[in-house]
Amino acid sequence: MSKAKQGYGLAEAALAASVARRYYLQGKPKLEIAEEFGISRFKVARILESAREQGLVRIEFDMPAGLDPALGDDLTCAYGLDRALVLERALSEGSRAELRYRIGTIAAQLLSEMVTADDVIGLSWARSVNVMTGLIDSLPRCPIVQLCGVQAGIDMRDRSVETVSRLARVSGGEAYPIFAPLVLPDRRTTEILRRQPGIAETFGQFENLTKAVVSIGSWQPGESTVYDSLSQPERDTISKRGAKAEVAARLFDADGNALSTGLSHHVLAISADELRRVPQVIALGYAAPKAEAVDAVLRSGMVSTLITDAETARLALEMAARRPPK
Repeated sequence: MSKAKQGYGLAEAALAASVARRYYLQGKPKLEIAEEFGISRFKVARILESAREQGLVRIEFDMPAGLDPALGDDLTCAYGLDRALVLERALSEGSRAELRYRIGTIAAQLLSEMVTADDVIGLSWARSVNVMTGLIDSLPRCPIVQLCGVQAGIDMRDRSVETVSRLARVSGGEAYPIFAPLVLPDRRTTEILRRQPGIAETFGQFENLTKAVVSIGSWQPGESTVYDSLSQPERDTISKRGAKAEVAARLFDADGNALSTGLSHHVLAISADELRRVPQVIALGYAAPKAEAVDAVLRSGMVSTLITDAETARLALEMAARRPPK
């Protein structure tokens, strides 16, 4: 090891290597290392910092499933999340279907690791959530709750009722489905259906939720579970109100504020306030067209974990840099 190459003389390099070995490999605290070598704790800190800068010590992360730890940490800090799991760029450059599968795979692994028998799990409808449930083969016995009604035009095998039932069979816990459409014609129909015993029982579980898995939708064609279900005049009216994102049929503006629109009175779904009270919300938000929506939902403060791809992560971070979240 030459000084020109590493910026160290032999004695300096030996000291730095010894200090770094004790700190990183043996897990000794800086104060204990300082006492051993007869130097100050602050000098230990400077040696460790210099060792990283000069390349004597290299810190590498061997993350599972091709995750990018730097982007994940940046998102976590920018938006105040518990964690952000970000697919590396090379793994997130395939087709939308491939990306959906990878996102669903990560969500399946995470949920399998996190769930306990004390949990009550809520699921909103999304293709990525369907992928997730199809990949989970073991889960502690716990209730599985449907968060939204059934979206029209979806293949029966992929509907939210089947998604909830599938995961409940894996868990062995109780399933709480919503056997009714997501979007209803008027407020009166919505209120009548909400009072039906089976649906009322499911809605009664919302206050017991401990974890929820939701998808982030963008208020544009093909990117929202609700947008395509409405007439053009309804879409235009909601767009003028500033809608940017949708989660579980609830709409949010660019600042993450829940929007009160006519839509809120004729959808069968968990409310924004109820979702906000869930201790852990795992949000799946991916693909560049949804980046603005991901930024908006993360500003709401309801998301604890984000699962996304590298391109969407970078776009969201650019938005956070231009307009820091509160």
